[in-house]
Amino acid sequence: MAAKATADDEADEKPDAKADDEAAAAAKPKRKFSLKMIIIAAAGLAVVGGGGGGAYFFFFRSHAEEAAKPAVKPAVFVDLPDVLVNLSNVGNDRTQYLKVKITLEVPDKAVVDQINPLMPRLLDAFQTYLRELRPTDLDGSAGLYRLKEELTRRVNVAVAPNHITAVLFKEIVVQ
Repeated sequence: MAAKATADDEADEKPDAKADDEAAAAAKPKRKFSLKMIIIAAAGLAVVGGGGGGAYFFFFRSHAEEAAKPAVKPAVFVDLPDVLVNLSNVGNDRTQYLKVKITLEVPDKAVVDQINPLMPRLLDAFQTYLRELRPTDLDGSAGLYRLKEELTRRVNVAVAPNHITAVLFKEIVVQ
């Protein structure tokens, strides 16, 4: 019976061994990531991803956009003859004169060929407008800006359907 008792003892020990293994596994802590570790990992990933994206846009994207930009055409300028007019007086005994040297900025050479035959019309538009100005209309940079915008509008009306980009002043003298 002794042999039988040893077998029973071994049988009893086997369930205890299983229980010990389960208890050891339960006592072993499972590896958990803390919230702090997750936030640090996410921030690190965002920094690396942002740096990579920024490098891509800086090195590769800007060169592609530069290559896609069309070449800028050089501006074409047309000089007009000097315009000399007397300004409108409101009771002053002294007559004041305005001398203006004007250059027109046009988009391309083809417009220059179309504007040249219309030069008398342009000069007439300038003369009639400038003679109505008073010396106070030309005071300060705001007065000159208004003069420039009005002359640009009048030139575009005179040369329609063509158009000019800007009226540029080379010289303005009020005496």
